[in-house]
Amino acid sequence: MAHQENCTRPQREAKKRAAAAISELQGAAKKKRVALGDLTNLSNDVVAPIQNEKKRNVGKPKPTAAPAAKPMPEKSDDPQMCEPYVSDIYEYLRKLEVEPSKRPLPDYVQKVQKDINANMRGVLVDWLVEVAEEYKLVSDTLYLSVSYIDRFLSSNSLSKQKLQLLGVSSMRIASKYEEIKPPEVEDFCYITDNTYSKEEVLAMEADILKSLKFEMGGPTVKTFLRRFSRVAQQSGDILELHFEFLSYYLADLSLLDYNCVKFLPSLVAASVVFLARFILNPKTHPWNSALYQLTRYRPGDLKECVLNIHDLYLSRRGGSLQAVREKYKQHKFKCVATTPYPLEIPLSFFEFRGTGH
Repeated sequence: MAHQENCTRPQREAKKRAAAAISELQGAAKKKRVALGDLTNLSNDVVAPIQNEKKRNVGKPKPTAAPAAKPMPEKSDDPQMCEPYVSDIYEYLRKLEVEPSKRPLPDYVQKVQKDINANMRGVLVDWLVEVAEEYKLVSDTLYLSVSYIDRFLSSNSLSKQKLQLLGVSSMRIASKYEEIKPPEVEDFCYITDNTYSKEEVLAMEADILKSLKFEMGGPTVKTFLRRFSRVAQQSGDILELHFEFLSYYLADLSLLDYNCVKFLPSLVAASVVFLARFILNPKTHPWNSALYQLTRYRPGDLKECVLNIHDLYLSRRGGSLQAVREKYKQHKFKCVATTPYPLEIPLSFFEFRGTGH
């Protein structure tokens, strides 16, 4: 492609180093490109060079570009926040999130997949975060993409060679669902270094749509987080914009962890609010009656999910996956990824009884 001719010398050298590292790790012959699905049993030791390789197309000239997405929090005129109807809307969303057709299997890697493991899923999602940033896609596109991936893998055994294909095809469908001007299919081929053809992406799209029975909508963590975070900010003891971006950061981290698949989106969103409030004000109990009434979760209900996300935040889990962390180190997100953090959450915070029950 013409894009290859425009590579700078550092880019060419980076490609050579990444290719050499992967060849050494796999004991394989030198390849022109490496798809995520080519790799088996990814460990923390091999994820870093893989990420170097998969990043080589990010930042290069692209055939087309989608309109820029603003990193600012959603406006108050969000139709889902319309005051007369917001309670009914979220009541409906709570019913929708538990429908079996909207839920992935919590243990699909163990029960359905033979060639794909949780580490591979994490690397794929981390890479999709970069793709979403590169094409300036809205956050809902990313969250829907991951939902499609988990739901598809819950009922279809897939070879590792097609995992990246599933990722870009899912993001293309989500883009058409959410974006004003979604990237073209050629863009998604290009971002994989043309590992997959246009025909392969379109065929995988059809497989995803049939497998999910064309049920492409549904609430995600971001859907619930929009409302939960507004109530969480009303106490006046936190910086609103910093809290907003920190919540987004924690929510994006949760996408990386296969162990979070089992939790309902509303529970993850509530856990994100709990943890964000704790990080910003660690000496004050992060939960209150208003949040309980809104989310319907007690702190004890959130404990497992909160601790999972806290471990992600501390890089105790998924520390080698850097796309989300790098994204939120940017000034436009108030550098929330560098926020000082408490190492432990007092267990007493999960025993809060101020719910009136």
